[in-house]
Amino acid sequence: MSICVLGAGAFGTALAIALSENGPVTLWARNEAQAIEMASTRKNERHLPEATLPGTLNITSDIDAVRVADLVLLCVPMQKLRGFLKTHQSTLDGLTLVACCKGMELGTSSTAVDIVETLCPKSLCALLTGPSFATDIANGLPTALTLACGNSNAAEILQKQLSTSTLRLYRSTDVVGASLGGALKNVVAIACGAAIGAGLGESARAALMTRGNAEMQRLAAHMGADPATLSGLSGFGDLVLTCTSKQSRNFRFGLSIGSGAHFDPATTVEGAATAIAVSEYSAQEGLDLPISTMVAALVEKRLDVGDAMTALLSRSLKEE
Repeated sequence: MSICVLGAGAFGTALAIALSENGPVTLWARNEAQAIEMASTRKNERHLPEATLPGTLNITSDIDAVRVADLVLLCVPMQKLRGFLKTHQSTLDGLTLVACCKGMELGTSSTAVDIVETLCPKSLCALLTGPSFATDIANGLPTALTLACGNSNAAEILQKQLSTSTLRLYRSTDVVGASLGGALKNVVAIACGAAIGAGLGESARAALMTRGNAEMQRLAAHMGADPATLSGLSGFGDLVLTCTSKQSRNFRFGLSIGSGAHFDPATTVEGAATAIAVSEYSAQEGLDLPISTMVAALVEKRLDVGDAMTALLSRSLKEE
């Protein structure tokens, strides 16, 4: 079996390294110069400088490399996924595609799987998500993820194909729930980072994580998912990791909002766009998602952290 990973960012590179244990893997980079440099140095200096690319890992900028792959992992940013698939639709449609990005699309509130199924209707589509940092995966540290696919038989096959000695996958048929868990935990991580950055303390972080998890389950139920999915790796597990570690880009982005520190605008922060998408969706649907709404206001600089916390704390008292 051969695998092609599309996207040579940190996560795509890490997955390519880990999966090379099982057999041939090709890593596709959008930029030809980057692909040549990575092939020569066996390093991804820009996104994962501490990792060494194994000699068995092929690196290319030729999208036609996917044609000989049995399995294709889509590791492109969530907000660029639709454009990417439109550009390469004729090449990708009909292949087995596993989306590895987390978030909701601005303007449509679509998940990654929604977009893949719309633009590549002939493909078998699945989602790989859960609590993981690229450095941990690349370094062979134990990591557990969720493999979600509506086809239970295909999910079992993909689970075996994408598991390694250190990468353990649990399968689920609740694609919507797994997608929402991966998307919304980033929003809550921004909120937690902002609270810590503003010096509001660990108790505030715990409250935001807990009530954020309630929001995740509320939205999941509204969109037809099983709320219990949000108690698993793709929900609670990812929430804990992302809200408590500075390795998380979303948490660090929140820290910068709370503390007023500079944040590199070139860094991909999926939770920022997702917060806006969720806020717009909740307004349209009449859903009560106050943390997501406050994070959207912070991202768009309509509120500062103090105003956002005041708004949350002044809400009517209620039963948990």
